Order: sequence, then structure tokens, then C-alpha cells
Amino acid sequence: MRSLTLTIGDNMNEVYRTFTSESVTQGHPDKVADIISDAILDAYMKQDKYSHVACETCVTTDFCMVFGEITSKADISKEEIEKIIRDTIIEIGYDKPELKFDGHSCDIDNRLHAQSPDINQGVDRGDEETGAGDQGMMFGFATDETESLMPYPIDLARKLTNKLTELRESGEIPYLRPDGKAQVSVNYDKDGNVISLDAVVLSTQHDETMSDNQEQLKADIREKLFKVVIPEELMTENTKEHINPTGKFEIGGPHGDSGLTGRKIIVDTYGGYARHGGGAFSGKDCTKVDRSACYMARYIAKNIVASGLASKCEIQLSYAIGVADPTSVMVDTFGTGADIGDVTFDKIVRDNFKLTPDGIIETLGLRDVEYKQTAKYGHLGIEGLPWEKTDKVEDLKKYIKN
Repeated sequence: MRSLTLTIGDNMNEVYRTFTSESVTQGHPDKVADIISDAILDAYMKQDKYSHVACETCVTTDFCMVFGEITSKADISKEEIEKIIRDTIIEIGYDKPELKFDGHSCDIDNRLHAQSPDINQGVDRGDEETGAGDQGMMFGFATDETESLMPYPIDLARKLTNKLTELRESGEIPYLRPDGKAQVSVNYDKDGNVISLDAVVLSTQHDETMSDNQEQLKADIREKLFKVVIPEELMTENTKEHINPTGKFEIGGPHGDSGLTGRKIIVDTYGGYARHGGGAFSGKDCTKVDRSACYMARYIAKNIVASGLASKCEIQLSYAIGVADPTSVMVDTFGTGADIGDVTFDKIVRDNFKLTPDGIIETLGLRDVEYKQTAKYGHLGIEGLPWEKTDKVEDLKKYIKN
């Protein structure tokens, strides 16, 4: 097995493959929608931890609409929902009329309504195990190529966008606006080591003062972002840099493009490095296995890799609506698995992890999570989130044959 930190090979090695991932800032229109949906979810969960929430958001020029189904004992008025939406938009950074999307004054349309009783009867089962909120398949993944056990491309892309947001919020780069995205193309050698960056792409919204001063913007991004976040040894003379490659990026956010909850599912997970079942996260309470089972699958995969059972691991779980137990469990270690004798990886998973919705919620404490933070900074690979714990490592090490 490789070390549990980024393994950087000799950048003179032959490039075997190049993989690209992207991330976006909180001010990207789709992320604005995700964060609003999770802010509303948090408000309901704070008053009633057993709320059933499926909240979608769409945003465009000076307009935000929330819609979906909610069943809850929480007492939250339409006026309070509107305040949550406005406060969230302002917190993200859209707080001026010239942005054409201003939390103080944009139009808001609230179309939230009660959940279908046909769905609810399959989820709420009285004294029985809670049934899955929907059918579907969910994936989790871990690899030892980074300290966070995330694939390096998405790990680095997310660090770039989170630092870009920090530079804006702190005022260190005062002309930045909320919208932005990063993309990195990472070169690997034949042994799977990261050897260099083929390309780094960074697009950031800015105010009118920089529209004719892109060279200063590029210099600031190189000095205050790239040099701080990107390991120096990965930047070679062949690394291509593209900063605001279209030129100025003054118009952005929901005015520049519409946004919708759930359109950044690859950004929210593994940057395309691992498979995805198709379900989005934000705005969904923890009985929705689209969200909770993906978190659980990540937890399982991370503990398998951290324990030394494998260097790389992908977990698939699948569910039927209204049924508690998963319909299938799949474990793929891509040929990196340790010697575990006659026992199978799927049996190890079933014997050591609770895979029903109730078991997942209990294991990960999902009724006590602030979900808005996951929509802002990343759902996976973020230290402190309960599904990033490696508390099952000692239990799993026992399966390795000496």
C-alpha cells in the first residue's frame, strides 16, 4: 500500500494517464440553490429532527423559487422561510443591486407543500424499521492517494475554490465576487502516483474595476491562491494555466446563468473519479438514501482504506422504496485488497456496518448535522463530518491475514 498522504512520483516519469475534476464556489448559481435548500432543511430539522424534507430551489436574475414537499411538526411561517432565503443569499455574498441578484430585494416564490402520503406511509413504519425514502443505488469511494482519502483531482479543485471564497470573504482580494470555479488536470504515472499538473483552470467573478485589468487579477490569483494551495513540485514548465480564459468575468451568479438544486452531483462527490448513482444531496432529510446512503458508503470505503484492507475501495448500496434493508451490497477494491482469507468483502461490510436507514442515521448522527455547511464547502473529504470518521479501523484490521 502507498502512504496515506499524497504520493508524488518523479515528475520526469512518463505520464500514463491524465484525469480532470472541477469544483465551484458558493456563489455559483447551482451552489446558491443547493445552499438555500439545505438552509431550509436545517431550519426544519432544528425544530423537528424527524422532519421529512425534499426542498428544491431555482434561481435566476433577481428571482428565487423554492418548491417541494415537507412533512414536519416544526412551526415555520412563509415569512420565516423568506427570511431564511434572503439571509442565505446575503451570506453567500449577493447583497448589492448591481449584482442583479440581491438577497435584500430579489423576488421570492414559495411553492413548498406537504409530502405525498403514499411516500410517507413507506417511510414512517411506526415501531418497525424506517423504510428507504426512495429506490436507487448509491456509491462511496476512498483512495489512499491523499491524506483525506479522496481522489487528488477533486481534493485539489475543492481546496482552490474554498480558498478563493476565503480570499473574497476576508477582503484579501477585494474585487472578487461570489461566482467562480476551478478545474485541475492531474498527471499520473503507471503506478498511480501523482506526478504533475497538466493544467489548472480558474475562473472568478470580479467587479467592474478589473474588467480592463485582467493581468493584475491573474497575478493576484497566482500569488495568493495557486502558490498557497498547489504543491510547488506539481507545477512544471509544461503545466498550462488558464485564469479567466474568456477575458473579463464581471456578470455571474444567478444573473449570468440560472441555478438549480442538484446539478452539481459530481462536484459534490468524487469529481467523476468514482461512479455515481444519480441522486443529489441538498434539500433532502436523512431518511432519503440518496443522501444518507452515499454518506454511509463513503464512511465504509474510507474505513476499509484507512484500515489497510485495500488501497482503493468503491462501495455500492441499493435500496427499494419503503424497504429498510439494502437490496444489494457491492465492494470493489480494484485488485488492491489485502489477504482476507475465505471471508468476502461484502460480508465484512454487512457484519460491521448498519445499512438500514435507521442504522445509518444512528451510526452517523445524521439528525444533528448542519447540512448547509456540506453544500458550501463539500460533502465528502471534509474533516469533522461524521462520515469522515475512521473509528472502525481496528475492527476491520482483524480481517487481514498475517
